[in-house]
Amino acid sequence: MLYILKNSWALLFGIFLLMLGNGLQGTLLGIRGAIEGFSPTTMAWVMSAYYLGFLGGSKFAPTMIARVGHVRVFAALASTVSAAFIIYAVAPDPYIWAAMRFVVGFGFSGVYVVAESWLNDSATNETRGQALSAYMIAQMTGIVTAQFVMNLADPSGFVLFATMSIVVSISFAPILLSVSPAPVFQTSTPMGVKQLFNASPLGFVGSFILGGVFSIMFGMSAVYGTEMGFAVAQITTFVGAIYMGSIILQYPIGWLSDRMDRRVLIIFITAIASGLMLIGILLSESFSVILLLGFIIGGSTGPLYSLLIAHTNDYLEHEDMAGAAGTLIFVGGIGAIGAPVFVGYAMTALGPNSFFHTMIVLMASIAVYGTFRLTRRVGIRVDDAMSYTAVMPQSTQIVAEIAQEIAIENEAEASDLLNSREKA
Repeated sequence: MLYILKNSWALLFGIFLLMLGNGLQGTLLGIRGAIEGFSPTTMAWVMSAYYLGFLGGSKFAPTMIARVGHVRVFAALASTVSAAFIIYAVAPDPYIWAAMRFVVGFGFSGVYVVAESWLNDSATNETRGQALSAYMIAQMTGIVTAQFVMNLADPSGFVLFATMSIVVSISFAPILLSVSPAPVFQTSTPMGVKQLFNASPLGFVGSFILGGVFSIMFGMSAVYGTEMGFAVAQITTFVGAIYMGSIILQYPIGWLSDRMDRRVLIIFITAIASGLMLIGILLSESFSVILLLGFIIGGSTGPLYSLLIAHTNDYLEHEDMAGAAGTLIFVGGIGAIGAPVFVGYAMTALGPNSFFHTMIVLMASIAVYGTFRLTRRVGIRVDDAMSYTAVMPQSTQIVAEIAQEIAIENEAEASDLLNSREKA
C-alpha cells in the first residue's frame, strides 16, 4: 500500500477532491431544492438527469480520449463540471438544474474514465489489488467528508456551491501536474446484451434493478430528508450512514461470497434488507432507526453490486469478463435513469416513506428472481467460483475491468497453490 501511496498520491488526492465535490452536489441540491420550493417530483427529474449524463459520458469518453488524449479530456470535462456547480447557485431553476445535472454526470463519467486509466497504468500485477483498494478509500472518504462539509455553511447561500466548484478546480493540480505520463487508452468491447443475459440472467436482471436502487439511494436520500423535515445535520448524517454501511459491510459480505453459493447470498441479503426496511418504516418516527436503515441500505446494496459481478463471472470465460463488466454497467445505468422519477411522483402523492417503499419492492424483486433462478440452474461449486473483488457503484468500466483482472489473478494463484499442495 505504501508503494501505491508513494507513486499515486497525486491521483488519489485528486480523486478525493472530485468525490468531495460530487458528494456535496447530491446532498446540497436535495436540500436547496426544498428551500427553493421544488416538489419531490421536480427534484426527481433533476436528479435523474445525472444518470442519463453519466451513461452518455461512459459511451463518448473513450472516443474523446482517443481523439485528443487524457489530459485535454480531463481538463475540459472537470472545468465544465466546476462551472456547472456555480450555475446551480446563479440560476436556481429546475430546467437549468436538470441540464447542469446532465452536464455534471457526463463530465464526471469522463473524468472517472481518465483517472481510472491512470490508476490502472500506474499499477503492476502485484499492486493492482492495493491500487483498487486505495482508489475506493479515496472515493468513499471524499463522499463521507462532503457530508461533514455540508454543515459548515448555510445551504440557502452561495458558499457551498462555490466550495464545490473550488475543490473540483483544485483537483486538476495534483492530477495534471503528476509526473506520471498519460497511459495508452484501451477498453474491451462490451458483450452483447442478449449474450450477457443468456450467460447470467440473475447478474443481468439484478444489475438492472440495482441500478434503480442506487439512483434512488444516492439521488433522492437528501430529498427524503427534507420531506421528513430533518435538519441539515440530520440529513447529512443519514446520507453519511448510507456510505459508511457500504464501506463497512463490503468485506464481510465478500468473505462470505467466496465460501457459499452466491445466489443464496444474494437472496439472503436482499430479503433481509427488505424485511428490515419494512420494520424500520413502522418505527420511522425515531431518527436513530432512520440512521440504522441508512446503514442497512448502504451495507446491502454496495456489496451487492460487487457480488452480482462476481456471480456473473462464475459463468464466463476469462476473456469475456472485461466485456461483460462494461455491459453490466450499461444495464445498471439504464435502470438508474427512471427510478428517481418514479420515487419522486410517489413521494409527492403518497408521502416521503415512498422512498423506502420503492427500495423494498426493488430489493424484494431481486430476492424473488434469485429464488426463481435457483430452480433453473445448478450452482457453481465454491472451489470453481471466481474470487470476489470489491467495486464501488460510482466507478466506470475501467475499474470493473481492473476488478476482473484481479479476480483472474487470484484464481490463478489459488489454482497454483492447490496444485503445489497436491504434489507435496
